[in-house]
Amino acid sequence: MSDDERETKPFKFVTAGFDARFPNMNQTKHCWQNYVDYYKCINAKGEDFAPCKQFFHAYRSLCPSEWLGRWDTQRENGNFPHKLD
Repeated sequence: MSDDERETKPFKFVTAGFDARFPNMNQTKHCWQNYVDYYKCINAKGEDFAPCKQFFHAYRSLCPSEWLGRWDTQRENGNFPHKLD
């Protein structure tokens, strides 16, 4: 197949929307807060509660996977540095 015959599909890039609490370019705190908000939300309302998904999508698009892995491990071990209840 040549380059001219290759089919291209449209790609929609989605990331977290603007949050007035985090107006700066550095989005580290935005990442952290959405991670914490997501787990607080599912602990309070359950994983099937649809509004919690906005926090999930936000932190997944903002946070590096290394941080998420470390935080998930900390949560599982009970030494996460923030209360999630």
